[in-house]
Amino acid sequence: MLERNACVLVYFSGKGDKPLAFSPKSILVTGGAGFIGSNFIHSFVANNPDCKVTNLDCLTYAGNLKNLTAIENNPHYRFVRGDIGDAPLVADLLTELEIDAVVHFAAESHVDRSITGPEIFVRTNVLGTQILLEESRKHLQSGKVGDFRFFQISTDEVYGSLGETGYFTEQTPLAANSPYSASKAGADLLVRAYHETFGMPTLNTRCSNNYGPYHFPEKLIPLLIHNIINKKPLPVYGDGQNVRDWLHVRDHSAAIDLILKKGVPGSVYNIGGNNEWKNIDIVNLVCDLLDTRLGRSDGENRHLITFVKDRPGHDRRYAIDASQLKRDLGWEPAFTFENGIAETIEWYLDNKEWVEGVTSGAYREYYEQQYGRGSV
Repeated sequence: MLERNACVLVYFSGKGDKPLAFSPKSILVTGGAGFIGSNFIHSFVANNPDCKVTNLDCLTYAGNLKNLTAIENNPHYRFVRGDIGDAPLVADLLTELEIDAVVHFAAESHVDRSITGPEIFVRTNVLGTQILLEESRKHLQSGKVGDFRFFQISTDEVYGSLGETGYFTEQTPLAANSPYSASKAGADLLVRAYHETFGMPTLNTRCSNNYGPYHFPEKLIPLLIHNIINKKPLPVYGDGQNVRDWLHVRDHSAAIDLILKKGVPGSVYNIGGNNEWKNIDIVNLVCDLLDTRLGRSDGENRHLITFVKDRPGHDRRYAIDASQLKRDLGWEPAFTFENGIAETIEWYLDNKEWVEGVTSGAYREYYEQQYGRGSV
């Protein structure tokens, strides 16, 4: 239940540290036309057929409504084109749709772009999150909804860089090294502040690198697949020895669904795939798998590898300790990287029209013809 005193909301579950099970009836997903957001919506709609899902996305270059054509006519799904920084729009959506959970994916997310243009990352990731939090606080304080969750989807990059050993835990201090990760760390701290100051029932997850269907081809794995198919160079930063933990996006989506319903408000949960790989080893694996799949000679694709100058502030190693999530809620990844990457390659080969639409820019024409600014 919620106790209201002035502008402060204090959340009590009635069971000490264990919250009552949360069953949302109407959720607002921000950034749901992006890679992780669209995969989450597909999974959530399939597993929660009685919950209404509203997707708020301003459709930047990474937003692609082609990711969601399979459910665009579902009566429990709706798309609204708009900006999370538009406070009146956010307020209208929360009120008119009786939103009882905000699942916040919307973010500028590419590290390289944050180095050349940090301002939009601060505007979207920090200020946009604050506006969502504030409008959610007002919505909750109005008494028009009972139980509520604000769910911030973040990244392990907020923790900085690891040495050759050790893992990020939920208690690891934030030590962001790029403008992107700094903007996500700022958003995480705002989420914490709204919980501590106003009693907002928040949830915060920090995940490792995702891969899978609908991944925008500027990122490593889809870029590799696309370039190998087209026999283009495969750029590898530095010496290729940077280490990342890889999480299949469907495992990530399942974890978010579980945490939304059973997570303890005010908590942070790490989500990892237990799949540490050096970048160069991933490149070699994808090359070899596509040698076989495309009928090329052994080692042919490896000749496309091109080492390029390392990017500034390139974190050497990330590795997630997700044991709290397994211990408290029973989650663990279903995919091994070897199985997941093989399936991902098949998806890209089977969905060449989607890939061509993204790389040519035609996907933008689709939603510009179909949608304008959404309204309630």
